[in-house]
Amino acid sequence: MPHHGSEEEHNSSANHDAKQGNGEPVIRDNRKVDPVTGQARHPEGGHAPGAGHQQGAADSDGDALAQAEEILNGVDVPAEESVAQGAPAAGGNAEAAELRNDLLRLQAEYVNYRKRVERDRAVAGEMAVIGVLNSLLPVLDDVDAARQHGDLTDGPFAAIATKLENALKTYGLVRINETGVEFDPTIHEALIQQPGEDIEVDTVSQVLRSGYKSGDRVLRAAQVIVAVPA
Repeated sequence: MPHHGSEEEHNSSANHDAKQGNGEPVIRDNRKVDPVTGQARHPEGGHAPGAGHQQGAADSDGDALAQAEEILNGVDVPAEESVAQGAPAAGGNAEAAELRNDLLRLQAEYVNYRKRVERDRAVAGEMAVIGVLNSLLPVLDDVDAARQHGDLTDGPFAAIATKLENALKTYGLVRINETGVEFDPTIHEALIQQPGEDIEVDTVSQVLRSGYKSGDRVLRAAQVIVAVPA
């Protein structure tokens, strides 16, 4: 490749510009083309264009990779998270078990809630029935009094009284009016005590006013005369 200027011009320029403090000239050949081979050449200690940038980028990448490896090596990974690739994670199983436990707990709470609601509904219905029965007890007392006086032996009113009593029985109403049974303070109210013959325990000899109960609940105790052993 041809070069511009003669060899003498380059030498004189180099001799003029490159002088040191000791007065001795220092000759540098700054020609970019070798006069012998004709090939392009670079200054001593220099690099090809772009080589410095590439080297710097490589050094920068190396430093970044080294820093990344150092950071990763310094991180502690929990044992439950360090699983083999493709194997199911233990955290997923734990989460599934926790969700299943939550579902079972929610189901149990719902079952208990439903039972409690049904029980409360049954109790509310029972209390409503008991309230109606208690309100009709005076009417039944009047029916008993009319029957004892012979006013309900026959006729339409006797039929109505019988239908009322049968209707109340369907709601669990039971009359307490038996005589000759052992005195029970839970269902009997003793108004009079008198000596009895051939008895060993307190016995109901006469019922003055009938008592009533609904199921196991006593609505009203029967008022009775009690015969006691002599």
